[in-house]
Amino acid sequence: MDETVAERPVRPIMIIRHPIYSMLFPVPVVCFLGVVLTDLAYLKSDGNLIWLSFSCWLLLFGLLFGAIAALVLLIDVIRSPGMRRASGWAHLLFFYAALLVELFSIFIHERDGWTAVAPIGLTASIIGAVLILVAAWLRRPAMEVVR
Repeated sequence: MDETVAERPVRPIMIIRHPIYSMLFPVPVVCFLGVVLTDLAYLKSDGNLIWLSFSCWLLLFGLLFGAIAALVLLIDVIRSPGMRRASGWAHLLFFYAALLVELFSIFIHERDGWTAVAPIGLTASIIGAVLILVAAWLRRPAMEVVR
């Protein structure tokens, strides 16, 4: 009995045979890329505050879904020896780094007016988007090991 339990592969947390992390991870990717676009639109519109509001809402939803996805990913990494390979750790670190940068970015974006985006808000958004894109690129090799 102990031998069959030890040989059984550990699979990611799933709902109806679809990994939860695979359902949650695209939301922060799209939101953080959208923040870059809305920041650029804010700068091109000479400070129309609706674009700043869009950026803040995208950051909020990206961080909320990202936090849930980060928790599920951490559980999957702890449970699965296949996820603890180099590509799995790299994906986890880049994803967590993107969440941390975007957390700072939302505090920057909550300031009022032009300074919320112009010098450092856009820079933080671009850095966070690049980090989440690298994490998304590294996700596939990390997940193929588990299947």
